[in-house]
Amino acid sequence: MKKVFLLKRAAIAVIVAMSINLSASAQEKGDMAVVGSLALGTGDELTNYGIGAKFQYTVMTPLRMEGSFTYFLPKKWGIAGLVESKLSMWDLSVNANWLFSVTDKLRVYPLAGVGIFGTKTSAEVNAGELGSFGDSVSSSEFGFNLGAGLDFNLTDRLFINVDAKYRLGSTWSRFLASAGIGYRF
Repeated sequence: MKKVFLLKRAAIAVIVAMSINLSASAQEKGDMAVVGSLALGTGDELTNYGIGAKFQYTVMTPLRMEGSFTYFLPKKWGIAGLVESKLSMWDLSVNANWLFSVTDKLRVYPLAGVGIFGTKTSAEVNAGELGSFGDSVSSSEFGFNLGAGLDFNLTDRLFINVDAKYRLGSTWSRFLASAGIGYRF
């Protein structure tokens, strides 16, 4: 009975070691890439779309650091001809990705990081003959990111990047998802 238990432990150890070795060979230290993406942000009863860019750098095999910026398109509402309000948002993050190769073309990763989330709200009131007046308020806050993603290689240099993260902040907590095309150089 002990021999079977020891064989099972040895088999599991070999499989784990092979998995680590396979994931380590997929990304080399010093590899860099850029990604252009489309994004969706949702939370606090607000959903909006954005465009973004990422820069990825492999610090050591299989750890990749990623800086990203996403600008969310303004959300408008109001009463036609009387009041117009607009909300715009942006997200600046630094995330760590731990890469695991599933196949030659597919890598998955958990991500964790930090970032700053900014908002700007503006309102304008049309007072008829008195003219119009308005004001705007901007704010930003620090937050933590937790999520996961994947890279799917189209060629040696081109790949599809998809990730989803939950941004946890004191005022804004949002789910952010993005999908885009990346280029390794």
